[in-house]
Amino acid sequence: MEKTNIKKIVSDGLLYKNPILVQLLGICATLAVTTSVTNGIAMGLSTTAVLVCSNLFISLLRKFIMKEVRIASYIVVISGFVTAVELLIKAFLPEINKSLGVFIPLIVVNCIILSRAESFASKNSPLFSVLDGLFMGLGFTAALICVSAIRELIGAGSLLGYRILPESYEPALIFIMSAGAFFTLAFVVAGVNKLLAVLDKKHRKEEQ
Repeated sequence: MEKTNIKKIVSDGLLYKNPILVQLLGICATLAVTTSVTNGIAMGLSTTAVLVCSNLFISLLRKFIMKEVRIASYIVVISGFVTAVELLIKAFLPEINKSLGVFIPLIVVNCIILSRAESFASKNSPLFSVLDGLFMGLGFTAALICVSAIRELIGAGSLLGYRILPESYEPALIFIMSAGAFFTLAFVVAGVNKLLAVLDKKHRKEEQ
């Protein structure tokens, strides 16, 4: 039973319930910070750290938090961990802090974190809650990397700041602008939906 649950948590976080590509949560940060792979990785890992810590804390306190104040309590917990992550980034990664700017403190209102607190951590054990936070965060990070890699490669001809395409390539600057973010995300989401449809069809055939 435990193995089945863990397998579901992993597959849901990385693919079947991917917060960006399937549930379409956290779109604001996705569109704003994916101009480069470095930004995507930094935002993804920061959000993952907050997800894991807040899920653990909320799961440990789930029996003590009154229903009437649960959302307010979750926000207080989440904001505490976001502040800790923000201070660590400011202290040790000033360039990342300068690049991401206001989007680090805005993790507090990222609906991915609050939704996992409400729908999962408040109903499950600390172990499963930590795993849920970890794999939802990794799924979020993978989606950010995918979108930002496409945008940086086509829009600047580079990845992680290193030139990949030849000097003769003329970057399509629209991809590092707002419109490019929408286009890229739309195509990636469409591709994932197609993949899920194929996997679902294959699964139904195996059951017959």
